[in-house]
Amino acid sequence: MATVLLDAAAGVLRLHPYAVAAAAAALVSAYMVWFWALTRRLSGPKMWPLVGSLPSVVLNRARVHDWIVDNLRSTGEAATYQTCILPLPFLARRQGLVTVTCNPRNLEHILRARFDNYPKGPMWQAAFHDLLGQGIFNSDGETWVLQRKTAALEFTTRTLRQAMARWANRIIKYRLWGILADHCDAAASVDLQDLLLRLTFDNICGLTFGKDPETLSPGLQENPFANAFDSATEATLQRFLFPSFLWRVKKALGVGSERSLRESLAIVDRYMTEAIAARKATPSDDLLSRFMKKRDGNGRAFPEDVLQWIALNFVLAGRDTSSVALSWFFWLLMQRRDVERRVVAEIASVLRETRGDDTGRWTEEPLDFDELDRLVYLKAALAETLRLYPSVPQDSKYVVADDVLPDGTVVPAGSAITYSIYSVGRMESIWGKDCAEFRPERWLSADGARFEPAKDAYRFVAFNGGPRTCLGKDLAYLQMKSIASAVLLRHSVELVPGHKVEQKMSLTLFMKNGLLVHVKPRDLAEYVAPPEEAPQQGAFVIPTTTAAAA
Repeated sequence: MATVLLDAAAGVLRLHPYAVAAAAAALVSAYMVWFWALTRRLSGPKMWPLVGSLPSVVLNRARVHDWIVDNLRSTGEAATYQTCILPLPFLARRQGLVTVTCNPRNLEHILRARFDNYPKGPMWQAAFHDLLGQGIFNSDGETWVLQRKTAALEFTTRTLRQAMARWANRIIKYRLWGILADHCDAAASVDLQDLLLRLTFDNICGLTFGKDPETLSPGLQENPFANAFDSATEATLQRFLFPSFLWRVKKALGVGSERSLRESLAIVDRYMTEAIAARKATPSDDLLSRFMKKRDGNGRAFPEDVLQWIALNFVLAGRDTSSVALSWFFWLLMQRRDVERRVVAEIASVLRETRGDDTGRWTEEPLDFDELDRLVYLKAALAETLRLYPSVPQDSKYVVADDVLPDGTVVPAGSAITYSIYSVGRMESIWGKDCAEFRPERWLSADGARFEPAKDAYRFVAFNGGPRTCLGKDLAYLQMKSIASAVLLRHSVELVPGHKVEQKMSLTLFMKNGLLVHVKPRDLAEYVAPPEEAPQQGAFVIPTTTAAAA
């Protein structure tokens, strides 16, 4: 009997490889039929079995924002497509599905009409929790509402805007102007993006917790807190490049970018602990001191870890966004000298009225709050820069419940939506045939005397929209106008020949290689008298790729 059983088992084993092969072939065939049906329903870029559209993302990673523009343009006025990054049965239509859009009606639906259905979501919050905790930019629900209400009360006060101007003017007068003057040599060049990053970092740190790290100083020395903050941000961004379980494993093992993140966060935490202790000992009018006086929903003071999250969230928002926008602004002015002349002429016109015809008095102090408020054309040029080069080129949301977008796109619960802010400004269906032109006049009234926001607010979401509209929008314009006017009043800049300006693939639209420029002194003599209207140059059309050589 035993012999018979052994013989039967041996026969099964001999047949086993064939059975496995046949079953595998059947599974592969069934999967390919299912995959074909899936791709037929999606309108996005080319997809591959098992890996979906991820290879396309990798292949186009150096120009991912322009690649998204191309994909959205191919859909016509719909300006929406869907793709899958996890084409597996039971997962593809939810966790693996990504809807990409720049349709203003869809944006309004996501950011305002169905706001509660599109939170940051668990993946985003988990990735950023170590750096930003439950701060205002990484929280949803009641936690976000409380911080939003508290911050809104402060951001609407004139005293905060005046504090921003004071901090910015002090750094400009005593540090930026001197550094630029030191580089007024044809043989010398300076990375303007680096200077702007340092300036806005010092400025937002001063405004947030009353402590100037002085990263913008002669010699441009490295600052441990600034370096650690940069490293922590970059390491956090790497969590989005791979499935979440991989970074969680790396974190548990303490290797690679997760080790760098842990070490950087230790430096950031130490710096913030000292800053909070200093503010407790000597309260001031900075944001941190203001939040220390507030109470949560239960009437208790914010604990120290929450204060740290709040401060770091504001530092992240106030530093990168303004400096990135200014970098692209100066780059665009280098292509359009007629716009630069008009900006300088407007500054001179204001200063003639407030300081007289003596140009020496014009450059004694940076422009004050009231003078900056009168720079209408400069604000239009900055808005046009943000239309074409938004500091945050895209954002993502999590879908809580099944929904249908205004254009008819079905978005299931558990899937993700990415809205491409970068693409909005480049769509003819949204901005017309001149969408690729840098034209500040589109933001002005017919007589050129007033700044006019876009009539449809969701055609311009550089400052987000709906309940999450950026609270610091006015402060951002104030800071950018202060810095831009200070630089242009004393200097002109020229791109270093051969320097390539390319986008860096990150949360904010940094220039990958910086912005290397030669600095020259500005001759203000021609601006003493009101200038005749300068002839308009030919329209400058923005490059269709991420690179532009000098």
